[in-house]
Amino acid sequence: MVEIFQDIHKTLLESTHPTISRELLKTIDWSQQLICIKGFRGVGKTTFLLDYIKKKYSTDNSVLYVNLNNFYFTGRTIISFADEFVKRGGKILILDQIQKYPNWVRELKNCHDKLPALKIIFTSSPILELSEEQFDLKKILSVYHLEGLSFREYLNHATGNNFPVISFDEIIANHTCFTRDIVSRVRPLAYFGEYLANGFYPYFIDYPNYYSNSLLKNVNLALEIDVPYFYQIELKYLPKLRKLLYIIASETPFSPNVSKLAAQIKTSRATVMNYLRYLRKAKLIQLLYSDGDEMDMKKPEKVYMHDTNLLYAIAPNKAEKLNLRQTFFYNQVGYTQSVAASEKADFLINNQHHFIVGGHKLEPEPEQIAAADMIETGGDNKIPLWLFGFLY
Repeated sequence: MVEIFQDIHKTLLESTHPTISRELLKTIDWSQQLICIKGFRGVGKTTFLLDYIKKKYSTDNSVLYVNLNNFYFTGRTIISFADEFVKRGGKILILDQIQKYPNWVRELKNCHDKLPALKIIFTSSPILELSEEQFDLKKILSVYHLEGLSFREYLNHATGNNFPVISFDEIIANHTCFTRDIVSRVRPLAYFGEYLANGFYPYFIDYPNYYSNSLLKNVNLALEIDVPYFYQIELKYLPKLRKLLYIIASETPFSPNVSKLAAQIKTSRATVMNYLRYLRKAKLIQLLYSDGDEMDMKKPEKVYMHDTNLLYAIAPNKAEKLNLRQTFFYNQVGYTQSVAASEKADFLINNQHHFIVGGHKLEPEPEQIAAADMIETGGDNKIPLWLFGFLY
């Protein structure tokens, strides 16, 4: 049976279209024995791994991609398949959709212990978490998150450039030099609006005319399959969860009144708090806390959509400039930095920098830094908003 999967593997590698180079390829420690790649539906996890295989191993038969959705694995364990693969010279096994396979935790632990020469890379929903009872696997597993495209990745794809990542500290210290160099080669604002609407997920590569439909389909699949599966929610409660997401998209960014939200979706305050946590884990919303993280189920200071594309897809009438700017900033900066609510501005980054986010007329106070839209280059403590899309 390994031969059949090798044929599928070869066909997939031959049929893949040109892809967008993802920065995560460079940051993963591929030498680890067990690697997990988490990501939202449709964010490009499968393409990401096939791209890795093509660039690193080409047609090497010691590497094999397997989708666990295949019905074959209803009657075959991962450990027995992996054992056969190793005996046939296999060295790297890539397993897609691990969450669909029962007892995957025990199976992977067995592979780790009994097949030490085999590396396993697997993908999962962003919701997947290991419990304290699964500590044995947790301590040997390296977990990475494949986020949607950064503005830098999108811009490189759209223009044929190869702009490198710029760290947060580099942006703060030397943003004018970076922006002048970039603007000398491309006009980033000419691409920024399209990115905010249709550039975060890679659907535009194959289905540019059906972008919103593709995104909405995956949002609904996340709500209908992933969230109920991981959190054991009965499907009869799904309309409440969907309604809450729509309310958030229609009102974001806002300071949540949990009692009001509970009344709107006809449930308890405790359930609303749980639903907010589920939606955040699913990468559908962002929760902003005063200390930068969720502690003891306390109420967040503000709620945002996870990214601007979701905002356009779910509540396009709410895609207003200020909302888009703040959502973009939180999304791009939050992937690599600590983001918390600020008493002096919109966001507090790394417990040090107070940021206000707005248009080109934004004038920051001395203790603030402005992330300003519709400017190509800034000065002093006024930085172009688009540049924060170069953090990954």
